[in-house]
Amino acid sequence: MYQNGTGGRRLRELPETEALRLLAEVPFGRIVFTRHALPAIRPVNHVVVDGRIVIRSSPGTILSSHVAPAEAVVAYEADELDGHERLGWSVIVTGVARLVTDPEEAAQLRGMLTPWVAGEMEQVIRIHPEIVNGFALVPADARDGERTKIGPAG
Repeated sequence: MYQNGTGGRRLRELPETEALRLLAEVPFGRIVFTRHALPAIRPVNHVVVDGRIVIRSSPGTILSSHVAPAEAVVAYEADELDGHERLGWSVIVTGVARLVTDPEEAAQLRGMLTPWVAGEMEQVIRIHPEIVNGFALVPADARDGERTKIGPAG
């Protein structure tokens, strides 16, 4: 059951750098891609390297067949929300996903990201952010620019 907490909340827009920092501090999110002209969503773990989101996949999976063969426009969302305190944040990145084809670079990125599911997961997919939207749910009386606990680094 959710608690009311004290005071109201408001959404504070996050600067792109803060949004990407928060995204880098959580281990998983959701990739949104197109499947049969409809949106499809899969939870995946990720790392952020040089401002780009990196995920892994296996050939033959739905994600691999709809994202990896060519460039694909995708969205990526991650968040950290506290239902009890009604505080937290959400980041949505829209961009182009591309399969990493350079063998050395792919090997290096595979070493940075251990999949949570069984299987080889030898494909590496990198999302190049084009649009980054981030919002923090903060106490209504918090001033913009004031540090409020919105993520692991708080």
